[in-house]
Amino acid sequence: MEEVNYIKHLNGVFAQFAKDNRLNPTHVSLYIGLFQLWNQNYFVAEFYISREEAMAYAKIGSKSTYHRCIRELSHWNYILYSPSHNPYKGSRIKMFDFGTSIGQAVDRHRTKIGTSNGQALVPINKQIQTIKNNINGQNRKKIKMEVLKVDKNNAKHTPAVPYRDNLRTIKDKDYNEPL
Repeated sequence: MEEVNYIKHLNGVFAQFAKDNRLNPTHVSLYIGLFQLWNQNYFVAEFYISREEAMAYAKIGSKSTYHRCIRELSHWNYILYSPSHNPYKGSRIKMFDFGTSIGQAVDRHRTKIGTSNGQALVPINKQIQTIKNNINGQNRKKIKMEVLKVDKNNAKHTPAVPYRDNLRTIKDKDYNEPL
C-alpha cells in the first residue's frame, strides 16, 4: 500500500462498522488490534501475525472467539485472512483500504471517504451573542459592583461574614495565641 492516512482510515472503517449490524465489540477490538499490527509493519500490503500477539492486542482470551472473529472479518471483507497452520510462520493478513489517501479532506460533506488534497476545515463553535447573554453578563457586573461598593470616604465595608480571616494573618498577630 502506498501511504495510509491513519485517521482517515480509522474514520472510514468506523463508518463501515456503524452500518454493519453483524459486528460485535470483539470484532471491532480484533480489527483495531490488527490495525495496530499493520501500523507496526509500516502499512505493507500483506503482513504476518501470530495468534497470541493479535489476541493480546484485541484483549481476546479465547482461541475459539479469536478464530471465529477473524474468519468473520475476512468473510465480510474487512480483511483478507490466510491461515498458515504453522505456529512458526504466522497467518497472513491483508488489510483493505477504508478511505485512505495522501491528502486531507477539505469538506466531509462534499467528498467521498478520503478523496481530497486540501486542508481539513474544522468548524469553530463559538457562543452566539444574544440579548439574553448580554443581559446575564450585565447582571453579573451589577452583582460584582454591589459587593465591591465603597463609602464616600473610600473606607471599606466590614465583611458580611464575621472572622473571615480564620488564620488571623494580621500584621500585629500575637504568636502565643492559638489558631
